[in-house]
Amino acid sequence: MSATPSPSPSASSGFPATGLRAPGHIMAGEMAQQPAVLQRILDEGAPVIREIAAEIAARNPRFVLLTARGTSDNAALYAKYLIEVLLGKPAGLTSMSTTTAYNAKPDLTDCLVVTVSQSGGSPDLVASTRAAREAGAVTLAVSNNAASPLAEVSEFHVDVLAGPEKALPATKTYTAELLALYLFVEGLRGGDGAAAKALPGLAQSILERQAEVKQLAERYRFAQRLVITSRGYGYPTAREAALKLMETTYIPASPFSGADLLHGPLAMVDNVSPVIAIVPDGRGGEALQPVLDRLRGRGADLVVIGRQEQVDAASTGFALPGGVAEEVQPILEILPLQRLAYEVTVARGQDPDAPRALAKVTETH
Repeated sequence: MSATPSPSPSASSGFPATGLRAPGHIMAGEMAQQPAVLQRILDEGAPVIREIAAEIAARNPRFVLLTARGTSDNAALYAKYLIEVLLGKPAGLTSMSTTTAYNAKPDLTDCLVVTVSQSGGSPDLVASTRAAREAGAVTLAVSNNAASPLAEVSEFHVDVLAGPEKALPATKTYTAELLALYLFVEGLRGGDGAAAKALPGLAQSILERQAEVKQLAERYRFAQRLVITSRGYGYPTAREAALKLMETTYIPASPFSGADLLHGPLAMVDNVSPVIAIVPDGRGGEALQPVLDRLRGRGADLVVIGRQEQVDAASTGFALPGGVAEEVQPILEILPLQRLAYEVTVARGQDPDAPRALAKVTETH
């Protein structure tokens, strides 16, 4: 493997290495591992993913259903964009309760069902995937556990190779899922995934800019609520950023598609309302531009994650590297937002490693 070893948790967290573990040291260490995880997927996972994609492509599924919960649901939404934009196939997110609670039995002949799960252990994910296979679907599990119940009931399995994730907030498994799903969709259309090759190095350069994120965190230490918005490929990032901020900082964070924000919720934004906008470099960013104009017109405290010129036009922000294909930008966009959740949580005197009321495996039925 060509990636360099990840730093120790104490080094990556920015806290001194003492006998006392600093709050968030596990999450910080796992965030720091992401460049190495991305490189591992490119080196070791990509050939396997390509083979699975080729076998599934040969069956020519007519549409795709994606099943997930929580953070993995945001990764599944990202895959929905990939499938519809790059493959031209219809794709949708499933409602598992139609199977698990209502015992519905849809005809899934010629359908590909992709179930995305960090642990592969949630009973409803396993049950709905088993039911989909019995209903005639081609089933693929994308998880961080090749020995999970989900992997066992699925016809195909892609291991995202993130290694054990011990912090309750998922970080490295999320970006690993994104990259694995991108490579899978690329494989379905016979692509080589070249747009992903520079991601490990770019991710490392973003993660090294911790001081910039810490400055941003000072703006939100006492925030009462946040609005997060984007469009296109950036919308799953907005949803994942909101989830990370809510589960670690406990600040209510509302994610909106830019289009939906204009249909009413914009009314709650005023000149003291913090708004984080993820502005993709491409068509998603172009579609978001009218929303940014309206937010500026309302005097919103606008923070932009995107191109340098977009950051310069906002109150503040975090500039992302240019020259990256829009379809893989979400793998980089989320990195400063993960760090923001960590920094705000620590600044508020809480431990991001162990948010209250969370469990690593959520057993829904």
